[in-house]
Amino acid sequence: MAKVTSKPKSWRYANTVSWAEAKRGVLTAEGKPDISVATPPDFGGHEGVWSPEDLFVAAVNCCIMTTFLYYRVKEDIELVSYSSTAEGNLHYGEEGLVFTLVRVKPEVVVASELDRKKAEQAMQRAESTCLVSRSLRTEVIAEPHIQVARHQGRASEA
Repeated sequence: MAKVTSKPKSWRYANTVSWAEAKRGVLTAEGKPDISVATPPDFGGHEGVWSPEDLFVAAVNCCIMTTFLYYRVKEDIELVSYSSTAEGNLHYGEEGLVFTLVRVKPEVVVASELDRKKAEQAMQRAESTCLVSRSLRTEVIAEPHIQVARHQGRASEA
């Protein structure tokens, strides 16, 4: 009798962020290129560096694309090109700063009219099943471990 193997029911994704200087750090994950991250310029941070706010909006944008690509394969859609822009609205309200909207605008080119109809359906499914979008109110738990540096004797000032 053949052994039946089941697919995993949960997955784990991990990364590390390390402070570099000022309001800047480095995001790392095993087997992936490092990303410089910082507070956005709007909040006294650095120009030209990915911020958590950028990555938040990018996560939604990327998830909708990859979810669409899943349905594209499943529905055998001949895709010519895909690109999308995304914009998030950050608002200060009673709860403090919160994203109130992320708008994603995919530009999809397919090979035929039949593919267009299938792509419209696939895009609707991608929007409703994107796991990042569906997880935006996920509980976040911070578990800090705070230590005091060993006193290393300071050089005397002359």
